Amino acid sequence: MNLALPSADPSARWRDRALSPEERADAVLAEMTLPEKLAQLVGVWVGASDEGGDVAPHQHDMEEPPALDDLLPLGLGQLTRPFGTLPVDPALAALSLARSQQRIAAANRFGIPALAHEECLAGFAAWGATAYPVPLSWGATFDPDLIRRMAAAIGRDMRAVGVHQGLAPVLDVVRDARWGRVEETIGEDPYLVGTVATAYVQGLESAGIVATLKHFAGYSASRAGRNLAPVGMGVRERADVILTPFEMAVREGRPRSVMHAYTDTDGVPSAADEALLTGLLRDTWGFGGTVVADYFGIAFLKVLHGVAEDWAEAAALALASGVDVELPTVKTFGEPLLRAVQDGTVPEALVDRALRRVLVQKAQLGLLDQDWDAVPAALAGRPIDDPQELRGSVDLDRPENRALAREIADQAVVLLRNDGTLPLRGPRRIALIGPNADTPTSVLGCYAFPVHVGSRHPGIPVGIELPTLRQALAAEFPNSAIRTAAGASVDGLDTSGFAEAVEAAREADVVIVALGDRAGLFGRGTSGEGCDVESLELPGVQQQLLDALLDTGRPVVPVLLAGRPYALGRAATEAAALVQTFFPGEAGTEAIAAVLSGRTNPSGRLPVSIPARPAVQPSTYLAARLAGPSEVSSTDPSPAFGFGHGIGYTTFAWTGLEVEHAAATTDGGFGLAFTLRNTGKRSGSETVQLYLHDPVASVVQPVQRLIGYRRITLDAGERTRVRVDVPADLASFTGRDGRRIVEPGELELRLAASSTDVRLTATVRLDGPVRVLDHTRRLHADFHRT
Repeated sequence: MNLALPSADPSARWRDRALSPEERADAVLAEMTLPEKLAQLVGVWVGASDEGGDVAPHQHDMEEPPALDDLLPLGLGQLTRPFGTLPVDPALAALSLARSQQRIAAANRFGIPALAHEECLAGFAAWGATAYPVPLSWGATFDPDLIRRMAAAIGRDMRAVGVHQGLAPVLDVVRDARWGRVEETIGEDPYLVGTVATAYVQGLESAGIVATLKHFAGYSASRAGRNLAPVGMGVRERADVILTPFEMAVREGRPRSVMHAYTDTDGVPSAADEALLTGLLRDTWGFGGTVVADYFGIAFLKVLHGVAEDWAEAAALALASGVDVELPTVKTFGEPLLRAVQDGTVPEALVDRALRRVLVQKAQLGLLDQDWDAVPAALAGRPIDDPQELRGSVDLDRPENRALAREIADQAVVLLRNDGTLPLRGPRRIALIGPNADTPTSVLGCYAFPVHVGSRHPGIPVGIELPTLRQALAAEFPNSAIRTAAGASVDGLDTSGFAEAVEAAREADVVIVALGDRAGLFGRGTSGEGCDVESLELPGVQQQLLDALLDTGRPVVPVLLAGRPYALGRAATEAAALVQTFFPGEAGTEAIAAVLSGRTNPSGRLPVSIPARPAVQPSTYLAARLAGPSEVSSTDPSPAFGFGHGIGYTTFAWTGLEVEHAAATTDGGFGLAFTLRNTGKRSGSETVQLYLHDPVASVVQPVQRLIGYRRITLDAGERTRVRVDVPADLASFTGRDGRRIVEPGELELRLAASSTDVRLTATVRLDGPVRVLDHTRRLHADFHRT
């Protein structure tokens, strides 16, 4: 079977690869009719065939699926989630996509195939693909280079089977941990989010996949942590917290797509915010790619936000604001927009503006080339005429992928406290208690394929190996007797299992308690999209179970497999040790077991604060003085464990601080140097965190904010001299007039092991006039080892 491009004039100007993508886009745009133009601005949600046949439109709750035969003669902009809709063998899904692409190209007079996009939040969302740790675990590594490697691996797998665009990363900054999608974020600090997300973008784009920044902007700041709820923030919080990670990623990651947020900010929905999507993103930051709609987001302008009277007005608002592509399927950009352009309500120039961006991207991806071939690299040279021969021939969870997932999980495990019980030294009897003790999917977030799609197909195998914590502990401690008891379910209220759990604990040398979440969607889990909570108390009766185990007097080690931080009650001070993980992926239980045994020295750091009390949200470390404990409020938001916290099985000394130029001008900078020494008996990693404290400013500032970090590994007894160059630009903030400024005055530069553990402080001063900065300012402190 030949799936090469069968039609279209090979002499057409848009086929000429000697021309720039922009010139080729202009050439094909000039030949298109209005209906053909609009066809390139929409997607169709499809599912691959398990027999290798054409994809079929997906039946979903929001809309009746369109008939492909009616759409394809005009062309098609995007195919939505051909791999991530049904559990299909990857080789047959790739064949199904290839055959569909050939059909799409053959049906339209320009021979242009669709752009295929997929979710890739914690790995390629396809059956049998590697399930990496969730983004909150990426943040816990404080290691952008590692996340860049992961994203490149994800991108290679996607590109090999014919996918062009990935809907990741999420750059939302956690503002309220009750929000269900906290697991999808990288953390509560914009600098950490920006650096890690930028690395992800670089990795994905290096593999030829269009990275998509989302959700632009403010989604995570919804009131009361409720999904899609309105956002009420001021211009400074938006500029200095919410937007800065996107700015960094656009500048340094060079992504080719951005997805608007569902939410409105102060009454203006992101999908209809021209100042955001065009004025800031394009005109100021210079973004040149496509803006795609979050699924059904344009229709929501009518049905949820009430800013459009009909579908045509919703389409007009979004298009004028800067949204180029309607996803997941054609709705407002179809017949309603066609009529609006034809009757003069919407200028055709707006359609052409969006179309040009889409066609430039297709040219960059090779989709306008005469020799474009629908057969992806993974199927090259394989017997595509015999689908059954293909089955099982494409491996999306290769050993090197699994090793990388394990490396990330190893670095993401956070040891919160330890009275010396860990590492375990060959205990004879281990009691493994808790609802996540023997559940394979307890390591997965809501966008992992086995949860996101596989949960709706219980008769289909998971497709990847997911050892439970019980299995991982049995392998790690082969000479220990392990007794397992659930004690309770994740979110049930039944306490009848407590007696068995307490009995097992009393007979054990150590008690491991596997607590946390069950990922799901829209209320079907305790964490995930649409799974918001009213407080940060452990779900169900888990806190009561934990307290009952603490009452036994045995050494209790809670292990959290969760999608958000939870208050842990007495355990924060009474547990023998506390281990925190955030859905650590398919190798996560093995990473946890290795930390418990001491084979791995834990080095993760908290990307979000762990609350001391369950009902003091919203609160993050990134807060002004009056957001902290005070005599004028009866609530105390102080964390049990602050942002950046984490300990290991070795210790580090920070000494010999030197400050170069304690005074500098507002366009200058400072130099710091200190000695870091591993004072323990084994190799370990310390994460050096640099915080800025601005005691007096023209607008209220957070008590401190992260402006740099570096993960440093030292052997036992080894020391290194660390130098940090800090440009004055990092002291900038949004002033009263909305411009970003650096003010003269005294500052503190705090070298810290966490936001609550400052080791060395340099008091410095900026002199000179107030300096106005723009989007070209410096974003990073430079760390050097000598």
